[in-house]
Amino acid sequence: MNQTNTVSAPRTKTYEITMTALMAAVTCILAPLSIPIGPVPISFTNLAIYLSLYLLGWKKGTISYLIYLLLGLVGLPVFSGFTGGPAKLAGPTGGYIIGFIVMAVIAGLVIDNCHKPLIQLVGMIAGTIVCYLFGTVWFCIVADSTFKAALGICVIPFIPADLIKMIIAMIIGPMIKKRIR
Repeated sequence: MNQTNTVSAPRTKTYEITMTALMAAVTCILAPLSIPIGPVPISFTNLAIYLSLYLLGWKKGTISYLIYLLLGLVGLPVFSGFTGGPAKLAGPTGGYIIGFIVMAVIAGLVIDNCHKPLIQLVGMIAGTIVCYLFGTVWFCIVADSTFKAALGICVIPFIPADLIKMIIAMIIGPMIKKRIR
């Protein structure tokens, strides 16, 4: 009996590590794809994070994002527009990159603990609002902008696309999870 538990435990751990790394890789692929519409581009980073949360749960989903973040910090071109390095964090969009960590935790906790799609959507919206707040405050500091002006540049144009990405994740995330298991 112990032998079976010993054999299955490493397989489970290996699976978790592999899936976490795979979702970090998916984020590295999706995040650089961006649509430049001003100082803050529309990227697919949050879509990759939402999918990670559905597939991995909040802890491993957040870890997969942190792995992606570290890869970008060391200079790999995985941030929006195929950029990388610490200068990207110091730039006007750095607050959004950091805000994604908090977004992953908030949205992930709701997704893990509530199985009603409307509540999950509310969790993703709440996490995104916190990310918007981090990013907008940082943008104001770095770009010497007013909060109102920054909202017009960095938040309002992104709301429709972000809602669409949340809905896409809500639809395909559970489907992919069922297929993988």
